[in-house]
Amino acid sequence: MDANTLASALTAGGTLVLAVATFASTRSANRASRVAEKSLLANLRPVLVNAQIGDPMQKIGFADQHWVRLEGPQAAFDVSDPDDDNPAIYLAFSVRNVGSGIAILQGWYPTPQRVTGVDGHPPVEEFRGLTRSLYVPPGGVGFWQGALRDPDETVFTEFAKAAANRNPVTIDLLYTDMNGGQHTITRMSVAPVAQDPQTGQDRWFASIGKHWLLSEEA
Repeated sequence: MDANTLASALTAGGTLVLAVATFASTRSANRASRVAEKSLLANLRPVLVNAQIGDPMQKIGFADQHWVRLEGPQAAFDVSDPDDDNPAIYLAFSVRNVGSGIAILQGWYPTPQRVTGVDGHPPVEEFRGLTRSLYVPPGGVGFWQGALRDPDETVFTEFAKAAANRNPVTIDLLYTDMNGGQHTITRMSVAPVAQDPQTGQDRWFASIGKHWLLSEEA
């Protein structure tokens, strides 16, 4: 092997070593960047569950001045008089954020019976929007509220039957972190419990069913 051939071989070898080192360095940097991004998102991720026994009572008002008081995991499932000019079905429950980021509620989906996580979540585009901004601080307690106001909707009729027959219903909540990312769906079941011994009124409790992290489904 002459000097020129040897020099060319050494140059090619050096270039290959440099390319391998650059690839390894870039791959390591990308891995570190992904780890840092996941760590940042974890610090912003909200996770909602039902409120716990002992959590403070909350007074929740609707646009038409209907008010409910909820304590701990208690839920509201109130049906107005059918003869009212503006009939409505009022739903509400307290939620606790066990995540490390603020939760911003974006929408909800009502199902007039109990469903499980095995059934999957509804399409995001079919969720109902909220008429007010609802936030739940990390480590704190907040609430969700919604109302069905169109008697011509099938879901209105089915929810009215469920309330009358004391059958459980399901509410899927859609929420995000403070930046509008990390879309998450949490399924909550609203089920009847023993009637209030003092008032004789029906009582309902909310309990968590399942979480879906939509960003991880993509």
